Amino acid sequence: MRDSSYVFKNHSEAEVTSRLGRPQARKPLLAVTMGDPSGIGAEVIAKALGKPAVYEFARPFVIGTVKEMQVAVGQVGSTARVRPIESASEAKCQPGVIEVLNVDGYEDVRFPVGRHSVEAGKASHSWVERAAGLCIEKQVDAMVTAPVNKQSWEMAGSGGDIGHQEVFKRLTGSDYVATMLVSGTLRCMHLSTHKPLHEACLYVTRKNVLRAVRLTDSHFKQWGFKTPRIAVAALNPHASDNGLIGREELDEIKPAVDDARAEGINATGPVPADSVFNQAFGGKYDVVVVMYHDQGHIAIKVHGLEESISVNLGLPFIRTSVDHGTAFDIAGKNKADSTSMFEALKLASQLASGASMA
Repeated sequence: MRDSSYVFKNHSEAEVTSRLGRPQARKPLLAVTMGDPSGIGAEVIAKALGKPAVYEFARPFVIGTVKEMQVAVGQVGSTARVRPIESASEAKCQPGVIEVLNVDGYEDVRFPVGRHSVEAGKASHSWVERAAGLCIEKQVDAMVTAPVNKQSWEMAGSGGDIGHQEVFKRLTGSDYVATMLVSGTLRCMHLSTHKPLHEACLYVTRKNVLRAVRLTDSHFKQWGFKTPRIAVAALNPHASDNGLIGREELDEIKPAVDDARAEGINATGPVPADSVFNQAFGGKYDVVVVMYHDQGHIAIKVHGLEESISVNLGLPFIRTSVDHGTAFDIAGKNKADSTSMFEALKLASQLASGASMA
């Protein structure tokens, strides 16, 4: 595993502390959802919050159950004390103490380890809704999410919420919410995520691509990039070879890029997908707008799986997340890597504190 890096630029932990944990700065209050209690969420949280460096730049507390957090703390061999709180305002956020906000009476539920269940689906869905509500009400500065399990949500009757993003869109009324994955200096903004591949290809339209590029440009400018360098990935091999291998590049993607450039956005494309990620990692682009889920996810996870994280664009609040699943196969075995959770906490703190990402 490569050294954990500052998610937009490489920095040591000391530099992270210097930039985000200055005594005169208000450290962001972060609501951390436990994720599916049958998975590795509590474990990676226990490991990440066991690092004193976290409290130098953030004030985190957990939304979940005290019982599950205590089990995880014991499994990882941590000396941290678990303390229940009744509201976000009660959180003291001190090293050595993991504070847990209980919601909806799940404290006494026995969750199975390493398998799907209605109870785990209901609880993890409820915790996400509660954290989003705290963000909307501005009781916290950002939220960080451990992984949920979509099948457990479906079993629990989640009302059409396939995953986190659907919850956030519903609760905020946001018209367009997108996902960007980050690993070190490689960033992939997804045109679509959880669509079957056939539908994802149909989603590649001039209108949709332009909207994604605009959203990317807007957020990166908020994050300190004066003129973000945006690469727009092609859908077809060789960027279609001028229409020989598909028409999406000529009919949809290039016109969208031209529209964006006419608006003053520094967009380039369509760039063949077999070369764009290497170019971005080499410093040519600040971000790549990818056309579908696996196009971006594979690149990010091959580049740096352990430290990869995600952030939503298009929401009225900040949400970052680990970029891994519930890992039922290793749940309860103290084998989970907490690097992604640590990086997600860092990124949420960066964005909430208004620190420049450029």
